[in-house]
Amino acid sequence: MNTTTDLKVVYFPSCINRSMGKNSFQSADDLQLTELTHKLLVRAGFTIIYPKSIDSHCCGMPFSSKGFAEANHTQCEALETALLKASENGKYPVLYDMSPCFYHSKEAFSEALKIVDPIEFMLDYAMPNLTVKNKKDTVAVFPVCSVKKIGKMEQLLALSQICANNVTIIDSNCCGFAGDRGFLIPELNEHGLRDLKSQIPANCKEGFSTSRTCEIGLEKMSGIDFKSIFYLIEEVTR
Repeated sequence: MNTTTDLKVVYFPSCINRSMGKNSFQSADDLQLTELTHKLLVRAGFTIIYPKSIDSHCCGMPFSSKGFAEANHTQCEALETALLKASENGKYPVLYDMSPCFYHSKEAFSEALKIVDPIEFMLDYAMPNLTVKNKKDTVAVFPVCSVKKIGKMEQLLALSQICANNVTIIDSNCCGFAGDRGFLIPELNEHGLRDLKSQIPANCKEGFSTSRTCEIGLEKMSGIDFKSIFYLIEEVTR
């Protein structure tokens, strides 16, 4: 992607990131993730294309995880159709801002679309066009389950180390939030992250991930600011 013409991306903000807003550590002046991502993509030189009727679209995972197969199929099909149109039948990459949504769509879509997870997009597409000006000292990073499933652990570490001198990768099989289960059964989250605090260095005040609901559980169990890794990239390249 070296020419101006190539620097186009279809941005699909997940319904969770469109609806759940900011965390309790963020100020009124902080941008919500969808606005921040738009700003970051523009800084990296991209022209952004949004699917039409975006508020009606969802990857379908909330239905699938509860056994509503027909609703999941309907949502998946509608989203793929919208993304094919927005990307001119796969001419441009499609950025997902949540790893679990990317994983769900990747399993369901045809191969005509070039959908890209948040880690790969930032590492391979955006960072080459950005300049790191204010590298962080110490951050914690949590690889969500879908990051492990798609094999992006090394890329997540590499992306984090571009932005911070000291990166602690949180070691946990699963945070236990499991979509929205953490809202209903907080004990799952408490058990999944029972060793979280002991892994975070005393001077670390910020953590980053690629799933909004996981970040809600991580914030609750760590007591530090946990949000999308897009915030880290935006801040150090500002």
